[in-house]
Amino acid sequence: MENQELTNVRVAVLALDGVEEAELTQPVEVLKTAGAAVDIIAQTAGTIQAFVHHRPSIKLPVDKIFDHVSPDDYDALLLPGGALNADALRVVPQAQAFVTAFDHADKPMAVICHAPWLLVSADVLKGRTLTSFHTIHDDIENAGGTWLDQAVVNDGNLVTSRQPDDIPQFNAEMIKLFARCHNRQVVAT
Repeated sequence: MENQELTNVRVAVLALDGVEEAELTQPVEVLKTAGAAVDIIAQTAGTIQAFVHHRPSIKLPVDKIFDHVSPDDYDALLLPGGALNADALRVVPQAQAFVTAFDHADKPMAVICHAPWLLVSADVLKGRTLTSFHTIHDDIENAGGTWLDQAVVNDGNLVTSRQPDDIPQFNAEMIKLFARCHNRQVVAT
């Protein structure tokens, strides 16, 4: 992977307290190494509390808050998991609007673990194929999606993954999707 592969790509990362540490920090590191500009976006300024499964771990700085950003400001979207994070994020109107705008604009989204709950609540899963942490597969299917038990699933502008063990495959597919979509946008302008 070339370091400048995602130069000029702006990535929004939506996360709240309870985010799974590895599902945020490892993809963000890979994105930055590839040249992307990354903002962690939350409801309030300051920090968010990351977790390693059920145990609090590190605090992560928030770059922007929902009230000060627009989906138009970003080229790609990363939704890290963590059950507490995903359950809280799915009911935030600005987060739902972000996902809906990305879906309608066919912008790339990388979503892991419990994070597809936000896609369920934003009502953007009808006819989509994806994966997630196994405990939410019923929610995905009830929202009109097709759930697969695979490390990574690609469906158009969406790449999904199951859990922290799948992060290496998830990161590789995320970088490919974001680069492909960015190159398509550059050619179109």
